[in-house]
Amino acid sequence: MTNNKLNTGTVEPKKLEIKDLYKSYGGRVILDNIDLSVASGELCTVVGPSGCGKSTLLRMILGQEPADAGEVKLDGQAVSHPDTQRGIVYQKYSLFPNRTVLDNVLLGKVFTREQWWNPFSRKKEHTEEAMSYLERVRLTDAAHKYPHELSGGMQQRAAIAQALIMKPPILLMDEPFGALDPDTRDDLQLFLLELWEQEKLTIFFVTHDLVEACYLGSRLLVLSQYYTDDRGHEEHVNRGGRIVADHKLSTVTSSTEVKESAEFQALIHSVRNEGFNPDQLQHVSDFNLSHPDAYQTLLKTEHKR
Repeated sequence: MTNNKLNTGTVEPKKLEIKDLYKSYGGRVILDNIDLSVASGELCTVVGPSGCGKSTLLRMILGQEPADAGEVKLDGQAVSHPDTQRGIVYQKYSLFPNRTVLDNVLLGKVFTREQWWNPFSRKKEHTEEAMSYLERVRLTDAAHKYPHELSGGMQQRAAIAQALIMKPPILLMDEPFGALDPDTRDDLQLFLLELWEQEKLTIFFVTHDLVEACYLGSRLLVLSQYYTDDRGHEEHVNRGGRIVADHKLSTVTSSTEVKESAEFQALIHSVRNEGFNPDQLQHVSDFNLSHPDAYQTLLKTEHKR
C-alpha cells in the first residue's frame, strides 16, 4: 500500500520532527531530504543497508552533528548540542570501569548544572532514585559491582538505567545489542519490550539486524540509498539515504515465536525488496509510506509526474 503525502502542510506537533534534512561528507550525500514525524510512546526501529546513513541520522537527532539543511525538533524545540533531553545507549558499553554500577547510574545526576559545584547536596535522594532504576532493570544485587564483574547483557541493562535516570523525552539506541551472543540478545529484546511498555518510552532504535528491527518496533523505518527519482540518470546523480518505507507494525508481543510466523517472514521479504536490493529500485512516488504519520516533501526535480 502506498500512502505518500507530497508537500504536506502543517503537521500536528509530535515528539520528534524532522523536515527536509540533508547531510553530506566530502561531497558525498549521506542523507537526502529526510522527512519524519514520530509520536510520543513510539518504538521506532531503523534498518537499512550499509552506508545508508542510519547512525548519521541518530547522531543528528542526538545533536552530535549539524545538518547541511533542514531541521530536527524535539517537543517542538530545535535540536542543537547533546543534552539530557536525549538519552543514548551505544553498542560499546558506556560504563566507566573504575566506578560501581550504582555510581555509573548516578553520574548524570552528579553532573547536572545545578549540582556540579556540590555533588553531595542531594546524594541520598539521588541514590534512592538510582536504586529504583536499577530495580527496574533487574540489577539491584549488582549495584556495588564493577562493570567487569557483569555479563554483557547486564552491562547493557546498566547503560539503559544510566540513560533513563535523566528522564529523557526520547531514548536513542545505536546497535545496543549488536555485540551480544544470540541468547543474551533475545533476552535483552524481551527486556526492552517490557521496559518500553511499563515506562511508556519513546525509543529510536538503530540496528543492522532485520529480524530484530521487525520484531522490536511498533514502527519500522527502512532507510536506503537504493531508489530512483526524476533527477536524471543514476550515474549523474549523487543520491543519499531516504526513508523508502515506513511501516506501522502489529501489536508488539513478548513471544519470540512470532519470528517464525508466515506473516513475519513476509514482512522480512518485503523490507529486503524495499531497501536492500540495488537491482530493484523504487521510484520516490512509490515508497511504501503506510504509517499514518508518514509523509515526504519532494522537490519538483525529484518528482515531475
